[in-house]
Amino acid sequence: MNDLSISQAKYLAEHIRHKRIVSIARIMVFVIFMLLWEVTTRLQIIDSFIFSSPSRIATTFISMTKDGSIFTHIGITLAETLLSFMLVNVIGVAVAVLLWLSKKTSEIMEPYLVVLNSLPKSALAPLLIVWLGANTKTIIVAGISVAIFGTIISMYAGFVEVNPEKIKLIYTLGGRKRHALFKVVLPSNIPNLISNMKVNIGLSLVGVIIGEFLAARRGLGYLIIYGSQVFKLDWVMMSIVILCIIAMVLYKLINLLEKCYLKRI
Repeated sequence: MNDLSISQAKYLAEHIRHKRIVSIARIMVFVIFMLLWEVTTRLQIIDSFIFSSPSRIATTFISMTKDGSIFTHIGITLAETLLSFMLVNVIGVAVAVLLWLSKKTSEIMEPYLVVLNSLPKSALAPLLIVWLGANTKTIIVAGISVAIFGTIISMYAGFVEVNPEKIKLIYTLGGRKRHALFKVVLPSNIPNLISNMKVNIGLSLVGVIIGEFLAARRGLGYLIIYGSQVFKLDWVMMSIVILCIIAMVLYKLINLLEKCYLKRI
């Protein structure tokens, strides 16, 4: 028993050491990349006007914080992304439930869902402007369109793969299809939903940026497209860096949600 405790302690110490090394390595890679970027621009190995530099990005960000404009752009993009993300998951699960409830409907809709999921969503953006106008509604729909069909397909596949013996037990005990749905199918697919959420948060952000390219007057997507048009490439690079940070933070939040769920079970 004592030997087992010692082995567990050694394993835990090794695991902590491994995680520490990985974290330090990640930080070092980031720092080295930023230093190389800054040095190469200062030595004029690469053109700082085209590629910008960490110092120029920081200066641009600080100047835009003074009038608060950057926070407005970040807030708008973040709000649109979160709304699109929420609607993707709610609509995706709801449609997957409807398909699971009616096998005939699922068989009819399956090829259409596959085609729509394969369609390049950026091709729909100009049509959305014609249909809905150049407004926030178009941006939200663009954000939804990128992820919705994949979510429906993935959630429905998870519903179908639920252990049939568990569903049969519900029916044996006198339950109906709705009982099987709420007692077995949905609870069994919570890990699947969280996995989809990890993918959807990035896709929703991409869709929102595509929408902002065409239909926005504020937001990080607008800053990117406007900055490229007037050759303020520091705005473009700054916006891209901020988008990377937003994507990382949102992904970490979903990871935290997953850890909380795993602790409960």
